[in-house]
Amino acid sequence: MKKLTKLLLVAGISLAVVGVGNSGALNNVSSAASAPLKVGRVEAAAHGTKCFTVAVAVVQNGVIVAASLDDYQFLSTDVATGVPNSDKDFGQNYKDPNMVLASKKANAEYYSEHMKEEAKSTVSYDKNMAAIEKFATGKTIKSLEQTLTYKTKEQVVDAVSGATLVDTQGYLKAILAAAKAAK
Repeated sequence: MKKLTKLLLVAGISLAVVGVGNSGALNNVSSAASAPLKVGRVEAAAHGTKCFTVAVAVVQNGVIVAASLDDYQFLSTDVATGVPNSDKDFGQNYKDPNMVLASKKANAEYYSEHMKEEAKSTVSYDKNMAAIEKFATGKTIKSLEQTLTYKTKEQVVDAVSGATLVDTQGYLKAILAAAKAAK
């Protein structure tokens, strides 16, 4: 009974506070919340020619409300776990049986060590991706497009707090393409 009373009290206070506000603002919030979510997904070459990127964007009223990125690359079977069915019929089509198509996110620990050795990276692959996704989330399609139009590749890296990847711009372009493709 106490829990129900507390719940009703919180709900009542919340409604009272909302009711005190501007009714126009309330209508805007209601219409924004009721706008449909649209999902876009694209494959891109955001990072060179040895892998491909899958970018997903969820858009509501022209605003990116969620973004997801991952790269897929052939990696050695002794250090990486392949995509589903790599060890089944799908994997029989690999040119080299010692290589598998692998998600860099699923193999972030290995890939981050590789980045550290090859490029002296100080931020792990998965944390870089999370920073880029976070940067895009909450932006309008138009504002992300303007950022990518008016900032250099280096300025884009600097703009995304927590990301150090030289191809940050390419990943954001992939998210933008996914957002534009959202249906």
